[in-house]
Amino acid sequence: MTREDIMRAAWKQSAIDANCRPEDFCSGHHRVVVSEANGKARKYLELPAYCMLVSYGSNIVASVDSSIAGEVEEYLERFRIGHCFGTPNIYLLNDLFARDNRQICFMAEYFLPDRERLRALPCGYEIKILYPQDLHPFYQPQWDNALSRSRKELDVLAAGAFYGTKLVGLAGCSADCDSMWQIGVDVLPQYRRQGIASALTSRLALECLDRGKIPFYCAAWANLQSVRNAIRSGFGPAWVEVDARPAAFIKEINGEAL
Repeated sequence: MTREDIMRAAWKQSAIDANCRPEDFCSGHHRVVVSEANGKARKYLELPAYCMLVSYGSNIVASVDSSIAGEVEEYLERFRIGHCFGTPNIYLLNDLFARDNRQICFMAEYFLPDRERLRALPCGYEIKILYPQDLHPFYQPQWDNALSRSRKELDVLAAGAFYGTKLVGLAGCSADCDSMWQIGVDVLPQYRRQGIASALTSRLALECLDRGKIPFYCAAWANLQSVRNAIRSGFGPAWVEVDARPAAFIKEINGEAL
């Protein structure tokens, strides 16, 4: 699977998620489309989306509710691409969304494997490949980035780092869509800064590719530890997303009373 194959597959999946065409992500022109639900979209997306902005770097695709399509298009034309995703410009969208009791919510950067750099990295611990039947003891808070306690059925593959019989690091794959599996990783605090996260991430990425699946990795923009792990592991930045959610959902995440 070449770099071009991987990128085309990502465009195809993003087109399913956003209700547009794959070529829209490399057209050089912004596109605003009306969001629709799709059974082949990434499982964790809330569709139809009120507003989801997606960019692979050359333009922005906005998948939105029809009621805000015109105003979002005006916003995209007003600012440069990078500025559309950041403060202070994005406050304008927050002000617009307030009329529907929505707010900007998740802001994330996504990474895809670089076939020229991806290789199995070493660490000083035994790495074992784990399957769904092996994962039941590990649905615990310390492994919440690697595994999903609310969507266990999507956890299809994992790589664990062991010190004897003790699990000290875990990377897991979630089958979030047909062609692409998302990797998340956790390392126990006392075992960090030893190369465990990058060893697990790189090994699991290769296992995905061997199975004909494209691994992808997501990090919040300000999570530099996670971003650095993606890069060390042989991944490169591919696309960014911003979405809007109901204000009540955001209050719940923040632990505020509704």
